[in-house]
Amino acid sequence: MTHRLVFKSTAWGIALTFVLLPVVGVLNGWFAAERWPVRYLKVDAEFNHVSAEQIRAAVATHLGIGFFALDLDRVRASVATLPWIERVEVRKRWPDTLELRVVEREPFAHWGEKRLIGRDGGLFSAPGAESIQGLPRLEGPDDSLTEVMDFYNRGTRLFSGTGLSVTGVTLSERGSWTVALGGGAEVEVGREHSAERLRRFVDVLPRLVSAHTNGFERADLRYANGFAIRWTAMETPAPAPVKEKQS
Repeated sequence: MTHRLVFKSTAWGIALTFVLLPVVGVLNGWFAAERWPVRYLKVDAEFNHVSAEQIRAAVATHLGIGFFALDLDRVRASVATLPWIERVEVRKRWPDTLELRVVEREPFAHWGEKRLIGRDGGLFSAPGAESIQGLPRLEGPDDSLTEVMDFYNRGTRLFSGTGLSVTGVTLSERGSWTVALGGGAEVEVGREHSAERLRRFVDVLPRLVSAHTNGFERADLRYANGFAIRWTAMETPAPAPVKEKQS
């Protein structure tokens, strides 16, 4: 019984020590800002749009702070303010290293003139976003973002076997759809029965273009029983060079 009491007393003493140690440390300055300063930064990132220099500049004011005094939430917030940043993971490694894992946003499409849509479906702004090539261009009211993305994905699937690619989708304020295709062609779909109109057009497109090797410039599907197409004008062949008659 005596041994059990001694063991319990010892255990409580150890637990109390761990509880009081941080308090005593603070009172004695053990965890002060100048104690065991963090001197090194380790960054795991792709560096596609954000440079190591930008990340280091964002955390520069936090380096040199004591290991226990360094606030990881503040470090995370500083890095998260940089353009192109989607997520930041931060941790300290004893005795003097700060480790960051930075995940950049991956753009899926342009949204309007200056913003981008990320792969996660969120909107964001970034320097030079308007000059990025190779992304589809989507446009519409912000509260219709999901609807526009869904229409783009449906259109991409519909045109996948036609040799044409969907390069953009626009939803007007009045709810009218327009689809842009590779090569500059435009399809005016309209407001009503838009998905059905587009599917019907794609179904007959191979037969329509078979006699027009240059393709079309614009298709208007806003008709009850058909659609109108403006075909690309035939290019005038260059005249053959005139040969001088040999005497």
